[in-house]
Amino acid sequence: MTPDEVEALAVEGLRWMLSAARDTGGGGLGWPVRESDDDVDPMFYNGTAGVVPVLLEAWRHFGDDAYADRALRAARSLVDVVDAYPDDSLYFGLTGIALVLRTVHRELGCADADLAADRALDRVRSRFDGTRWGDLFELMGGNAGIGLGALAAGDAELAVCALEPYVRTAEVTAAGVTWEWRRGVEEQLHHMSHGTLGIAYALAAVGAATGRTDFVELGQAGVADVVARDEGGPNGFLAPHSDPQRRPDLIERHSYGWCHGPAGDAQVFRLLRDITADPAWAALADRCWHTVTHSGLPRRLRPGFWDNNARCCGTAGVLAPACDRIAEQGDSPDFARVLVADIASHAIRDADGARWSNVEFRKTPSALEPEPGWAQGNAGIVRELLRYVRIGRGGDPAYAFAWPDQPVPQAQATEPIRPAGVDVEDSAS
Repeated sequence: MTPDEVEALAVEGLRWMLSAARDTGGGGLGWPVRESDDDVDPMFYNGTAGVVPVLLEAWRHFGDDAYADRALRAARSLVDVVDAYPDDSLYFGLTGIALVLRTVHRELGCADADLAADRALDRVRSRFDGTRWGDLFELMGGNAGIGLGALAAGDAELAVCALEPYVRTAEVTAAGVTWEWRRGVEEQLHHMSHGTLGIAYALAAVGAATGRTDFVELGQAGVADVVARDEGGPNGFLAPHSDPQRRPDLIERHSYGWCHGPAGDAQVFRLLRDITADPAWAALADRCWHTVTHSGLPRRLRPGFWDNNARCCGTAGVLAPACDRIAEQGDSPDFARVLVADIASHAIRDADGARWSNVEFRKTPSALEPEPGWAQGNAGIVRELLRYVRIGRGGDPAYAFAWPDQPVPQAQATEPIRPAGVDVEDSAS
């Protein structure tokens, strides 16, 4: 697909996503998790807050103020919930909402959003019990994400407060340390979304930003535990989902996406590469990528192997590091092209726009209802497509709004991505 064709698909995806918006009163806009839902949801993971990043991306990409207006209206609906929302986390609660509101203020000058972000973070701080905020104790729903989000929102004090409990709760293992990811659960999870690497990422990021070298060292000890579990061989990197295996009747031992696989693991290694300047981390990131590109994805090799198009645990989440590698290392764009073509091939395109249905092969019918949001729907997919187009045209690989668990590329694309089969001489003629 040419960049123009990918861009056209992204526009269709934006159109369908915007059609799912609901008026929340007072000029606000909100999004439900699914169109069939009665109510809107403010959370980042699959609600209103998660739509804002792609609105800002589209505003920057197209220069169309209509997208900025939608982002302001989305912020208005988020302002209305911060004084009563019950969850405090990054992906599911007030920390993520606060970060989105802070960003809308920074990008669009919305003072009400800035004040609401302050109130949200104050509420998060007030509900800390000294160790945690709830049962989850990891990146998406617990302390690690709250620390990352607070840091990105400008509250370093809260970020440090959120991360300090990991120092005293670390469980020593044969190779490093790990943590209980959910209160009372025996299985140890290892990867970004709910496991050791997500905690290690937060420790390293917050530690580096605040001068807490003990955090950085503890994060490296967590990474050492996961690296010792590698089953990917000398050229690859593939750690199991969990030990002992959690719900083996439903969850495969190995995954490959952002949430529980090497596509996400590589982000931790990239961050430590940037913090320490140790080439061993870059080598581990390369091994992750070797495993991803040799896994067979995005082909749906068997039921349940690769049946998700989205940002959290699907193809869009792999496209993100693929574009990082093009920007940072000058990687061939061939694999990114494969991912984009696969996303396009699974799009449902009609007069309403474009949307994506993920698959649950254990259900009949197996096609899940399309979602407008970040983790499993249009917002996360379209954001990656727009970035791919921009990099393909030789543009800035940074996002308009960088989510804090993905390192900002350390280099910028300097040449456009040429269509497959076109060499340098052809493109210059």
